[in-house]
Amino acid sequence: MTDDISENGAEQTPEDAHFRLRRGARAAISGRFAGLRKAWRERKWLRRFGYVAGAGLIAFGGLYVVVAHDLPDANKLLEYQPPLPTMVRGGDGAIVYSYARERRVQLRFVDFPPKLIDAFLSAEDKTFWTHGGVDFGGLAGAVVDYAAKFGTGGRARGGSTITQQVAKNILIGDEYSVTRKLKEMIVARRIEGVLNKQQILELYLNEIPLGRQSFGVQAAARAYFGKDVDQLDLHEAAFLAILPKAPERYGRKQYEEMAITRRNWVLDQMVSNGWATRAEAEAAKAKPLGLIPRRVETYDTSNAYFIEEVRRRLIDQYGEKAEDGPNSVYAGGLWVRTSLDTEMQKAVRDALRAGLLNYQGGRAWAHPIAHINDLENWQTELIVANKTINYKDWRVGVILDRSGGAGRIGFADGNVSALTNVPDAAKAGDLIAAAPVSAGTYAVRTIPDVSGGMMMEQPGSGRIVAMQGGFDAGLDSFNRAVQAERQPGSTIKPFVYATALQYGMTPATQVLDGTFCVYQGAALGDKCFRNFGGEGGAGSHTMRWGLEQSRNLMTVRIANDTGMPRVIKTFHNVGIGDYKAYLSFALGAGETTVARMVNAYSALANNGVQFQSSPIDYIQDRSGKVIWKSDNRRCDSCNMPEWDGKPMPRVDRRGKQVLDAPTAYQVVHMLEGVVTRGTAVRLRELNMPMFGKTGTTNGPTDVWFVGGTQDYVGGVYIGYDNPRSLGGYAQGGRIAAPIFKQVVESTRPRWSMQPFIAPAGIRMVRIDRVTGKQVMGVEPSDDPKAAVIWEAFKPDTEPRQYTAEDEFTRRRDALVSEIRRAREARSAAAAQDTGDMTNFVEEQGGVY
Repeated sequence: MTDDISENGAEQTPEDAHFRLRRGARAAISGRFAGLRKAWRERKWLRRFGYVAGAGLIAFGGLYVVVAHDLPDANKLLEYQPPLPTMVRGGDGAIVYSYARERRVQLRFVDFPPKLIDAFLSAEDKTFWTHGGVDFGGLAGAVVDYAAKFGTGGRARGGSTITQQVAKNILIGDEYSVTRKLKEMIVARRIEGVLNKQQILELYLNEIPLGRQSFGVQAAARAYFGKDVDQLDLHEAAFLAILPKAPERYGRKQYEEMAITRRNWVLDQMVSNGWATRAEAEAAKAKPLGLIPRRVETYDTSNAYFIEEVRRRLIDQYGEKAEDGPNSVYAGGLWVRTSLDTEMQKAVRDALRAGLLNYQGGRAWAHPIAHINDLENWQTELIVANKTINYKDWRVGVILDRSGGAGRIGFADGNVSALTNVPDAAKAGDLIAAAPVSAGTYAVRTIPDVSGGMMMEQPGSGRIVAMQGGFDAGLDSFNRAVQAERQPGSTIKPFVYATALQYGMTPATQVLDGTFCVYQGAALGDKCFRNFGGEGGAGSHTMRWGLEQSRNLMTVRIANDTGMPRVIKTFHNVGIGDYKAYLSFALGAGETTVARMVNAYSALANNGVQFQSSPIDYIQDRSGKVIWKSDNRRCDSCNMPEWDGKPMPRVDRRGKQVLDAPTAYQVVHMLEGVVTRGTAVRLRELNMPMFGKTGTTNGPTDVWFVGGTQDYVGGVYIGYDNPRSLGGYAQGGRIAAPIFKQVVESTRPRWSMQPFIAPAGIRMVRIDRVTGKQVMGVEPSDDPKAAVIWEAFKPDTEPRQYTAEDEFTRRRDALVSEIRRAREARSAAAAQDTGDMTNFVEEQGGVY
């Protein structure tokens, strides 16, 4: 190798060579700039071009800053949570309803069949796997189309890639403008830098709107074909792929030919892209669209009142819309496990309906369901009214016209039929219930004017298993089981007796069933209570007898002797309500709900322990995490990896002790007598351990029954929404108790024969049923009217033994009672003649 030699023969070093190269480069650049400066000075067109180019660059930079400065961050897609409906399960785990305004089902990328992916790529973005978010060839075509249609009002084709559509659907919005398109391109490029292709396609296929309120391909597959995506045939996948262009058009009958043409084009594109064979495509083209009619998800309407109550509670807790929070009802994707027992719910619905119809009997048609005035648009008005009925073959329609007892009726589907049996009070525009009686002819049906509510609960947990708030939720969503405030009548009396038992009385305590008056001052004088039907007293009787026969006078006397402040405190403790210390409230003059009464009776059945009633067992968020549960007890040490040598951890006891356990059992034991020989004797033939109490409010405006077993406790009332008299014959034992009986009979396998279990300390003592004295040497029999019965006592409260002196006293008291009743009857007749108001209960809003 020879050393580098300079021109003058001197040896050249590497540093010298590097210097000469740099000097030569600078000279070349300087020469070029010199030439450019000369051309700039001498050539006018170059200067103009430079000015325009510079202005363009500045404008582009400014536009980019304006468009891009407030664009959403593509990283949001990494944590994107799509709006999802709330799914509701029954107690057995089966889905019973979905709170949804949009059909959405989220799938993973691996769940999408390849042929479906290929169909969408062929229709929307065949270069998806290779471009970087923007297809410049497609964009150029869109620009040309936009220029051609500018000013015509026509909408240019989008030219958007799937990535751009994700940007539009999730981050930007669907505004039709050049600015939106520029934003879409920028965000699409950013998305490609954050997500991989599979993630982008997963978002797209789950979020794309495809008509029929469907978002995403799975929801659309169900809406158009009644299938899941993995069951779709090639022609069906190709049809779904055409929907993004016109989601509300291609699914309609009048555009069927247009849809087939577009579908076949997608199939050809799949062949061209190598994603389907020609034979497969031709076979798919030969098939019809095969769309199913537009449909709404159908659920069992017998659950409607229960489901609506769950919805109200969820909205109160989590909100309704996405902006209300991450767990909102219509966007949070919750999974709600309810306590609904569908068999029990049907039984409750059917029994309440039967009771309402039985009471309605031969009563005349009272009034329409609703009324519309615009008969020219009657179908639209009828649809908007949203009144339905799910009973036998009845339908809701509008009377279009009438002549005498005949006319025409129109239905929401547009059909018009002849109408017979039109009531005199009905007129055109009335919404009524009707049932078919022959081909093309309907007859008017009468929906009961009276209403009511019913609920069933498990006393050992507070789980609400069934509720019915009226005749049909399609006619009226007002849930009378939980929302209607009504006077409970005599169903409140057990808690008056419970208070007395807690403060020293026993079921065998003798109480006078006689006139009880309250002095109201010199101006008003005495105001007196009466028994049901205006009956006077019947002498002294045991507390048991007073509760079994629902004696008002005995109840008021017990409340007065115990102290009304103590009584209303008991009402508060068991959750019935908060009332003032007026004696009329001891007879049920205050207002409460079926739900609160059932929960209070559940405490009796559970030895005084009360659980908060709930129709929901637990709630999970979209990822499956339990975010709420009715049983919120904790046991942190239950999951220790190994034993620490300490005693076994125990979960805290559930429920709240609202009544003394022995007291609660004594009340239940007395209420069993109400079923055996008292006002609810109609239930005795069920032949099971059962307790309960009837109630009939002043008027009578409401009739009640509340009771049950250790398995289930239920309550029911019937009355008019605007309270008025049900008729003098109406009583809880005649109308309400049979409704409860029908529920038990139709669900008999669910009811056990387990008797109520007495708590520690209760002593069962044989007593004379009439006098309440202890009896020795005689065993109680199964005869409901047996003279000797078992009675429950707390320690050291048992009565003394029955003697001959007691028998003499009993007969004497019976004679005195007869004399007193005759005297009271004469006084009542005299008072009626003079118009004197002696019924304190009626004036106080009281009840019988």
